[in-house]
Amino acid sequence: MQENAVPWARRFHRIGPMAALMLGLAIIAIFSMKLGHYPLSSAAILDVLWSALTDHASAQGAEVDNVVLAVRLPRVFSAMLVGAGLASAGAAFQTLFRNPLASPAILGVSAGAGFGAALAMLLSAGELAIQGAAFAGGIVAVSAAVFIASRLGRGSVLLLVLAGLVVSALFQALTSGLKFVADPLNTLPAIVFWLLGGLGQASTRDLIWASPFALGGIAILFLLRWPTQVLEAGDDEARTLGIAVRPLRLVLIAAATLTTATTVSIAGTIGWVGLLVPHLARLLVGPSYLVLLPASTLLGAGYLLLVDDLCRSAFTSEIPLGIATAVLGAPVFIAVLARARRQWS
Repeated sequence: MQENAVPWARRFHRIGPMAALMLGLAIIAIFSMKLGHYPLSSAAILDVLWSALTDHASAQGAEVDNVVLAVRLPRVFSAMLVGAGLASAGAAFQTLFRNPLASPAILGVSAGAGFGAALAMLLSAGELAIQGAAFAGGIVAVSAAVFIASRLGRGSVLLLVLAGLVVSALFQALTSGLKFVADPLNTLPAIVFWLLGGLGQASTRDLIWASPFALGGIAILFLLRWPTQVLEAGDDEARTLGIAVRPLRLVLIAAATLTTATTVSIAGTIGWVGLLVPHLARLLVGPSYLVLLPASTLLGAGYLLLVDDLCRSAFTSEIPLGIATAVLGAPVFIAVLARARRQWS
């Protein structure tokens, strides 16, 4: 009996926190849809959502239906998608590089996306073109970092990180140059506001085009969680077990970059989520990547949703999301660092 109880205890240790995170995420999502200048009850929101799922007219009226389905639901889903994408990419990069300070921006994707968006704004492009340019800029930046590392170090992880820092600095300088020549009355404020990050313009259209890319990248990371877990022990150990280290590393980088570039293109530059949330997940479920990745994904979705709620309800005017994540993330990360410093030494 005791031998049979051990596997069940292990399963509960893994399933229990995941179930709690999913339940908490659902509660936070309903709570988030209640917030706004137009007060709504939980019963009204659930009625509208259920009516939309069953293709029936709700009892709340067309105005409430429009507020829930066209305004608040896209923003809630966008916050969840961005938070989940950044957190999952952060967990993958920290495991891949075996570095607790790794984040989704380590290879220059955020800097490249910022440059792409700024360039599109300078050329007076439309919203969809700006998002596409940001997505392309992030992909180009990471591709450049991978190319430099492969040419100089034959796939060395250290050179890959250093190449990412160089590429990031280059694109940040180019973005500064674009801001210097931008129209200070119209274009410059738009560039600065986009770089601060936010979900005020989130729409159903954004979700339709961004969800396949972001969720596809997360799915690839999830499907490769077993070999990634082995890779954390070191390249030599992974090769001994028959894992093709370099192709696996490139696929993980591509999937994490795809997810990050997509989220940055629809929400702007948002820091600290991919760095902080995986460490919070480790405190809940432990360091095993097999459970760390799904825990980080769920926790990241709920975390950014709560921060976005704070941004749009704390003051009369909305706070940029990137500012809020930095202000909240820095002290929380210090607390996590104080608690987990023994594991990193």
